[in-house]
Amino acid sequence: MKEDSTSTSITALGGLGEVGKNMYVVTHKDEILIIDAGVMFPTDDLLGVDAVIQDFTYLKRNEDKIIGLVITHGHEDHIGGIPYLLQSIRIPKIYAAKIAADLINKKLVEHNQTFQEVEIINNETIIKTKYFELEFVTTTHSIPDSYAIAIHTPNGTIFETGDFKFDLTPIGPVADLHKMAEISKRGVKILMSDSTNSLSPGFSTSENVVDEALENIINKHPARIIIATFASNIYRIKHIADTCKKHNRKIVVFGRSMETIVELALNNGLIKDRTIFIDFNQSKCLKKNEICILCTGSQGEPLAALSRIASGTHKQITLVPDDLVVFSSNPIPGNASSVNRVINKLYLKGVQVFTNSEFSDIHASGHGKQEEQKLMLRLIKPEYFMPCHGEYRMLKKHAELGIACGIHEDNIFICKNGDTIILDKKGAHLGEPVQAGDVYVDGSRIGDIGSVVLKDRKLMSNDGILLTILNINPFTKKLLIKPNVTTRGFVMVNENSELINQIERKVTHIVNNSLENNSYSYTDLRNQIILELHPYISELTGRHPIILPVIMEVKENNN
Repeated sequence: MKEDSTSTSITALGGLGEVGKNMYVVTHKDEILIIDAGVMFPTDDLLGVDAVIQDFTYLKRNEDKIIGLVITHGHEDHIGGIPYLLQSIRIPKIYAAKIAADLINKKLVEHNQTFQEVEIINNETIIKTKYFELEFVTTTHSIPDSYAIAIHTPNGTIFETGDFKFDLTPIGPVADLHKMAEISKRGVKILMSDSTNSLSPGFSTSENVVDEALENIINKHPARIIIATFASNIYRIKHIADTCKKHNRKIVVFGRSMETIVELALNNGLIKDRTIFIDFNQSKCLKKNEICILCTGSQGEPLAALSRIASGTHKQITLVPDDLVVFSSNPIPGNASSVNRVINKLYLKGVQVFTNSEFSDIHASGHGKQEEQKLMLRLIKPEYFMPCHGEYRMLKKHAELGIACGIHEDNIFICKNGDTIILDKKGAHLGEPVQAGDVYVDGSRIGDIGSVVLKDRKLMSNDGILLTILNINPFTKKLLIKPNVTTRGFVMVNENSELINQIERKVTHIVNNSLENNSYSYTDLRNQIILELHPYISELTGRHPIILPVIMEVKENNN
């Protein structure tokens, strides 16, 4: 079924079937509202890719309708794509809470961009446009200024939760259950709800429990403590700072993103005492039990501070046996092996390591588990339900929770990126999908990296590259000297001289045959070398390096 001129549409451009890259678009007639513009970090097979963002084609085609971008909170998977969006699309205004706005401005500075039209919102803000009215509802998450958004449209209310949990003893504000219930009483057409922890039963651990566990560690350990956590978890960092002050420890910060967040927290009054933070040189004058190192690297990132400390390559920190390293985090799906590598290196250094476990609550997720997701469903009481923010298995499980909470199976939409839900006076149904997908960012280049390039990079990483350098007279059609074969990542040339000689003889044979039997063509000769050399090398070695023939056209000097 297609939408008519009075319908409202919800289009997903990111965040479905994946963790990250969140972006949802609400359209009514000539107004388009964008919710979030996140980024997704590349998996190991996306070699050389710095970030994954949304395909903006749909927005570009409807650019004149866009009235604004609304941000639920300041995490990378919700704001990380903004610099790339602003490069491609004209956005009249960004609506964001104070912390998110500060993080966005910092990000734009890093990308040498400026954007003046950022409007600060809070839980009392109401935004009215020609067709939409927006309300913001305080939620509990691992970063301050997190909000759900109620979008009132001519075809009913859309309630987008953002990332949330229900923590009755949080470090920050408690979720505004009363406002959620009040909006529910007015009627909610469709709920779009965070599915990240839908595979985890029960309730999430309270941040207050984590604080008690960390305080116990900071108080009792008699030597230096190194804590790795998510830089974006401002409440965790705030508690570490408050606890270190209480127990007479100073904090040394390592990692650019951690330094940025600490400065932001200080500037916004979330951390009160600036003197608790010192630089490394100042820490040399302190006893070991007066020092806490706060660093990045809780996900095993190879260039992060903790990975360099574990590898012994950090310029300032050298581990000693009485150090204690605390991972106040859980591995994000896909990062477990990287985290385990760092933990093994730490154990090899002889230090103590604490990780989150059923026996030690030193991390709490910022995303609600199944019982909290059920509570959201019961509070909002939507007519229709669209699980979002998660991999397909998470969306599917969240849909099952929706059915258990009384939503009819036919009223639940398990969508993928590009899908569109149409809201009208009759109800809700799927509409025509739009173009959506992954766009790869490589340095300053956006969208230039396709599947062919990635395939070549993977081949080079596995089997290396082989160059054949030829000197040919294009007029006499003669090979002037024997080919020179060199490799990178294929074999050691000095240790495989016979193999290299065999390849050189094969290339000579291919070139001489081609020059004798055909009129000379640079492109044809290059393609012929690749065509015949691939199976030959595969038979000799069982490997498939990328072959790059380099043909230098040289005219012989007869004088």
